[in-house]
Amino acid sequence: MRQHTRLLSLLLTFTLTCVVFALLSGNNLADPLAFLQLRLPRVLAALVCGGLLALAGTLMQLLLQNPLADPYVLGTSSGAALATLLLMLFGINETWFLGGAWLGSLLTIFLIFLLAKKQRYATHALLLAGIAITCGLSAIISCILLLTPHGTLRGMLFWLTGDLNGVRMPWLESFILLAGFSCCWLLAPGLNVLCRGEIAARALGLPSEQYRLILYILGALFTAAAVTLAGCIGFIGLIVPHLTRRLVGFDHRIVLPVSLLLGGSLLLLADTLARSLLAPMQLPIGMLLAMIGAPVFIGMLYNRTSS
Repeated sequence: MRQHTRLLSLLLTFTLTCVVFALLSGNNLADPLAFLQLRLPRVLAALVCGGLLALAGTLMQLLLQNPLADPYVLGTSSGAALATLLLMLFGINETWFLGGAWLGSLLTIFLIFLLAKKQRYATHALLLAGIAITCGLSAIISCILLLTPHGTLRGMLFWLTGDLNGVRMPWLESFILLAGFSCCWLLAPGLNVLCRGEIAARALGLPSEQYRLILYILGALFTAAAVTLAGCIGFIGLIVPHLTRRLVGFDHRIVLPVSLLLGGSLLLLADTLARSLLAPMQLPIGMLLAMIGAPVFIGMLYNRTSS
């Protein structure tokens, strides 16, 4: 436990260092108004969005007992993105985006379970259903983009690839992150039991069905909040849980806070690189993370299979 406390302290220091580095890098430092309206919201949004995605990936991998589970693989992010794009297309007020995205994520999860019902909700059936739904939703999103007027098309494309440029202050998403994390951390002892498998959880008297329902709802909410805040950003929810389990093991009392801090720090560093690499031009953060995350994940898979 003392070792974990030391690790958390180091990781918290690293996160604060990343925040200071991101705040001080780039231009607009001499303009207090631009700093408060552009730089500070962007840094906080990257931190919050990374934490949301990391927690969502941790919950999905636990629930499906599969290291490849991820909000984007399972289609929950595509459902949230489709719902948000439809609201954008019809000119609905931005305050409704989060509710629409959450509804899209929940409907996607419901559809996945409906398709996997005949297989008794086996992990492989849930994953295959999620991949199939993701492909279908991506096709619908492509059709929407083809029919979208050119005036709004560029903004939609940047948002779909993950974009934090001009993001607002993430007050609501910060509340969702803190409240959802607190709920998950209180459930951490039960999550440790659930990690042993369905049979062991039932033998130890854990109400596994209620746990799964709560965690799926939380995972969908985390994904929806991240999507409405910054668009579709991949690999954080897939890679961060792997790194966390390698660092601290499988005790969710420590896995959850480490995932949150690590996910926020990595996305913040990636966003700082995205806006600084080709300045004054800014790269979409989702595209940069895909270029970095794909070889990193392949290397992790190679090391795991070779060991």
